[in-house]
Amino acid sequence: MLQLNLNPFPVIETERLLLRRISMHDLADYFSLRNDAEAMKYLNKEEPQTIELIQGIINKIDAGIENNTAINWGISLKTNPTFIGSIGYHKIDLDHHRAEIGYMLQPAYWGQGITNEAIQAVIHFGFNNMQLHSMEAHINPENTASRNLLLKQGFVKEAYFKENYRFKDQFLDSEVLSLINPNA
Repeated sequence: MLQLNLNPFPVIETERLLLRRISMHDLADYFSLRNDAEAMKYLNKEEPQTIELIQGIINKIDAGIENNTAINWGISLKTNPTFIGSIGYHKIDLDHHRAEIGYMLQPAYWGQGITNEAIQAVIHFGFNNMQLHSMEAHINPENTASRNLLLKQGFVKEAYFKENYRFKDQFLDSEVLSLINPNA
């Protein structure tokens, strides 16, 4: 079984970004992101109606870190500490050394290579620091930008599920892409 210790929280720096712990100081910015129709278009999750629901999400993130079962970073520019997105492994399967990666970014920052830079750092951390054997990403098949980002990082299409989940009274498809640790 994989043994993780995510305490102290691992801050990651890239050329332009600071991937840091999400805190209650990020409430308003996180609420704004999770209520942006464009950002949520392919996530197929309900937009939180109250700031208290974002507090609950942050508490869940903290619990995952404390229990070594999930880790999510807030994305900020090094030049500005404002929360502009999140990235992380929201499901870690310790028995199988595998984690599910997910990410989202404020649309104002799309097209600048920010998610690409963040995902490279998080993949590196997952394989080299966490010692993951593999990772997966579940995407809405209509999200071409996310698929292309993952393919650019070496992910391959692993599965396509027809109408395997329900959102807003509609059955939707999902696609799973995966990446195996090249050093395994």
